[in-house]
Amino acid sequence: MSDHSVLHKANTRGSQDHGWLKVNHTFSFANYHNQERMHFGALRVLNDDTIAGGKGFGTHPHDNMEIITIPLEGDLAHKDNMGNGAVIRKGDVQVMSAGTGITHSESNSNADDPVKVLQIWLFPNMRDVTPRYDQISLDSIACKNEFYQILSPNENDQGVWIHQNAWFSMADFDKDKKLDYKLNSNSNGVYFFMIEGQALVETELLDKRDGFGIWDIENIKISASKGSKILLMEIPMSIG
Repeated sequence: MSDHSVLHKANTRGSQDHGWLKVNHTFSFANYHNQERMHFGALRVLNDDTIAGGKGFGTHPHDNMEIITIPLEGDLAHKDNMGNGAVIRKGDVQVMSAGTGITHSESNSNADDPVKVLQIWLFPNMRDVTPRYDQISLDSIACKNEFYQILSPNENDQGVWIHQNAWFSMADFDKDKKLDYKLNSNSNGVYFFMIEGQALVETELLDKRDGFGIWDIENIKISASKGSKILLMEIPMSIG
């Protein structure tokens, strides 16, 4: 591993079991505090949540944070004080710009089956913006053996957009697929999160739920050792 990278193995994350909620924290959050894992650049939170049937988070506030939710299994119901009420499902991505302040709730819309979601927070590059909400299905843009963009700073680009110079992509790779990723900005780094499978990123072999951040690089080589599902987050290394 180079001096410009950081590896977070799945079994080193902060884990909490609240009964109705099982969560793994890649970065410090709630009762999990690790001074060496406060954030990766503008990436502040990466929570891997499993919510029991019929349970969820009651109404709570946020401000000045870009919040991205990606369901991996099941259905998550959302309500907020902007008048939005929706269900986000596997294959969707949801974004909220909390800005000057929002309140919202999230709950498992199924009584019996758990819902599994990734909850991701990024520091914004603009404070006190007007709060906003968006949600899209990725079915029409998903493709096999290529990275497809799901988030960017640009309102007219593919996927959702946020107030940050960040690009997120997803990939579903077959075994032995090789690909390069070229960064959009030289001041950014990339954080890989292995949702499923196994892949070699540069010289680091990543397994299911491992995280790997790398910076001061323009092009990154990825090779899938087996069928893999990867979330790639290109983000500024400086906050602001």
